[in-house]
Amino acid sequence: MNRLRHIWQWLKPYWGRMAFSLFFVALQAVIALAIPLLFGKGIIDYVLLEAREPRLLALVAIGAVGLIALKGLVVYAQTYSMNFVGQRLVTDLRARVYDHLLKLPLDFYARRRSGELISRMTNDMAAVQQAVTMSIGEVVHYSLVLIGVLVAIFWLHWQLALISLVVLPLAALAVSRYGSRIRAFSARMHERIGDMAAVVGETIGAIRVVKAFTMEGLSRSRFQEANERSFAVSMKSVQAQATLKPVVELILVTGMVVVLWAGGREVLVGRLSVGELMSFLAYLGMLSQPVSALTHHFALVQQAAAAGERIGRLLQEQTEPQASAALQTLPRITGRVEFQNVSFAYEPGTPVLEDVSFTVEPGETVALVGPSGAGKSTLVNLIARFYDPDAGSVRVDGYDLKSVDPRSLRRQIGLVPQDPVLFGVSIAENIAVSRPDAKMEEIRQAAELAYAHDFITRLPAGYDTVAGERGASLSGGQRQRIAIARAILADPRILILDEATSALDSESEVAIHAALQRIRQGRTVILIAHRASTVMMADRIIVLDRGRVVQQGTHQELSQRPGLYRRLYHELLGGLEAGA
Repeated sequence: MNRLRHIWQWLKPYWGRMAFSLFFVALQAVIALAIPLLFGKGIIDYVLLEAREPRLLALVAIGAVGLIALKGLVVYAQTYSMNFVGQRLVTDLRARVYDHLLKLPLDFYARRRSGELISRMTNDMAAVQQAVTMSIGEVVHYSLVLIGVLVAIFWLHWQLALISLVVLPLAALAVSRYGSRIRAFSARMHERIGDMAAVVGETIGAIRVVKAFTMEGLSRSRFQEANERSFAVSMKSVQAQATLKPVVELILVTGMVVVLWAGGREVLVGRLSVGELMSFLAYLGMLSQPVSALTHHFALVQQAAAAGERIGRLLQEQTEPQASAALQTLPRITGRVEFQNVSFAYEPGTPVLEDVSFTVEPGETVALVGPSGAGKSTLVNLIARFYDPDAGSVRVDGYDLKSVDPRSLRRQIGLVPQDPVLFGVSIAENIAVSRPDAKMEEIRQAAELAYAHDFITRLPAGYDTVAGERGASLSGGQRQRIAIARAILADPRILILDEATSALDSESEVAIHAALQRIRQGRTVILIAHRASTVMMADRIIVLDRGRVVQQGTHQELSQRPGLYRRLYHELLGGLEAGA
């Protein structure tokens, strides 16, 4: 019961409908328990052996048919009502989990694989839904039937009932032994399915790389290995379940044969009527179904409990700071960015930034330059408050970002990443994600500024062309120009371009540079670039190495001064000024 606490908590808003469903579950059990008495003591003893009245037999037969029809209506009502609760709960829970995922910080996603999270939204949700729609109702139903059968057989003949109950401890022992194995295998099976989903997610997310490096064989091998591990654990669980049912049934049927022999002797000496023996045997026959069904649904409930715990742990993950009285809503900013003695590490003991300090003035264009791993992208992550510094502070217009609502900050930042992601909607909708209320004319103007309008109009459906998953139907340069149009449409005070021109051909790069010259007016622009032509657009260059600022200045100043920038300019940036 303690393991089911998450599911009970999620069921609270639906207790009224659940109680309504459980009423029909109980009514169904009552009808099922009444049928053996009706046919045994009612028809065999009273009608056939005592009254011997044909008209009474017809009346009882009609009543029996009516009882079965009533049971059918009750089963329909119970099934529909329980499924309504289960479907509604999972629909609402899925929306809650998805909303929670959107609020989680980036460091959470750095620690988790996408396949694992997809498994929470699919496999675990399915397990919870099955428990609510079917298993909880079935457990209640068969528990009532089991209790009712025990009461009935003791009422009919308590000596035979005691003989019958000798087999129950044996059945319970089998259930306990195999049930624990089933639960262990089920938990491992869900872990293996999560591993397999993670491999699929990684492969699909990097399908271009897989094909470019002919990694199909390696990817196939990784998936097959995960798939086979999942199969092996699944079959062990199936083996345990397949063994449990026949063992329990064999124990119960053996007990029934013994009862039939002893009950027949009681009938012969007149201590038990034929109808009572038939009712007793019918109840005893009913005993195997509740026991086997309870073992099956108990295993499903245990799986759902484990799934509920995993979903519960996901919902307990610390989200990003949300709008509250303790957080300030950032007003319209001018774009002044300050780093004051900032240190940061993604993992404790492995610093990425150490004691970084610099200021970017409103309207200034600054380029961040440095070798791979120097901390350039980390600086951008801190400006957008994807992470908070471990020491020091990051300020925008004097506001410490730790005290600011992240959404009010990000609404004033335009980010063009190195590998922009497009969604599986139209080109116009992809541009408008930064401003969903934008008019078509504004979307077109943003595309023109990003030099994307011409190629968009040449697409099959123009701005209504669906980009495809992650923009797979477009080239890298086209995706980047759409991402730039998206940033332009947001009219940000701070514009961040993280290698935004790296995938462009020379002609497109010239066009983008012309666009940037226009759109950067009155904005703070931060560039991360390795191309010399892009770096030289900056008013100032900040050079990073191993998480520290090692140089600052203009291109002209730094290129004439011995140091890291001069070496990078010649070796990495592809400098054009010989002997600079």
